[in-house]
Amino acid sequence: MQRKFEKIGLWGRLLERSVAEPALQISAHLLKKGLEVYAPVGPNRQPHYPGVTSVEPSEIVARVDLLLAVGGDGNLLRAAKHVARTKVPLVGINRGRLGFLTDISPDEMLGALDAILAGDYLAEERQMLEARISGAEHESGPMLALNDVVLQRGEPGHTMDFVTEVDGSFVNSHAGDGLIVATATGSTAYALSCGGPIIQPNVDAFVMVPIAPHTLSDRPLLLKGSSRIEARVVSGADIPAYVACDGEEIGRVGYKDKLHIGPARETVTLLHPRDYNYFELLRSKLNWGRNNRSGHGKRSP
Repeated sequence: MQRKFEKIGLWGRLLERSVAEPALQISAHLLKKGLEVYAPVGPNRQPHYPGVTSVEPSEIVARVDLLLAVGGDGNLLRAAKHVARTKVPLVGINRGRLGFLTDISPDEMLGALDAILAGDYLAEERQMLEARISGAEHESGPMLALNDVVLQRGEPGHTMDFVTEVDGSFVNSHAGDGLIVATATGSTAYALSCGGPIIQPNVDAFVMVPIAPHTLSDRPLLLKGSSRIEARVVSGADIPAYVACDGEEIGRVGYKDKLHIGPARETVTLLHPRDYNYFELLRSKLNWGRNNRSGHGKRSP
């Protein structure tokens, strides 16, 4: 049974022109339908748009039953952390660059929203990661990630030595710039730029991708979605490595500290238009199926 949405939240950099223009259109459209519209409080605690109720960012998911992330994929990732522990679904309106997660364009957004409000949509549950750092004297986290958890060297110009275990079994000793552990959702993000595979979002798997490995044999490794990963820095005690979840730093890992990564209990539900097709999205964003030799951008049959 499809859900009924009556209280809609807006999420994004609502004062930036590229976001403000479509967000204003959306809010006016929804208010005209008699729906309640909410947005995070703006500067001087003034409403962003006429008729929109301003609330604290931490409170918005408690007030709405649908959240619209207007912006790029990074904006949706920030919104995901707020809705992860709730049943509030997310819709992505793309005002960024690639837009793997924010898949609705501004030209189509009002029609797509009308269809979603009428119950005509596809709901997709996306797996998340949970990461924490443990040490002799401190612990950081846990923190959630929809895309990836990244362990990265703390100082430019130096490689980092670290070891990995999966479910208690030693996997490898690494030298390089770090490690990415990505969900299927995050396989098209940083992990892809480091040579990782693209994973269909409904596949229950993670991928471990080394960043600039010192040896060519250190390759990406696909793991089942229930895997628990541990990484430990074994050199460079005076230069702690950084750990980030979806680009947000969780803390630093020094000598003898451990980074623990595993599947989160929380998930995020993304809503898509009925005609959403993941492979069509890949073709569009990555220019697949085009005859590049002709220079005409013609799709192959």
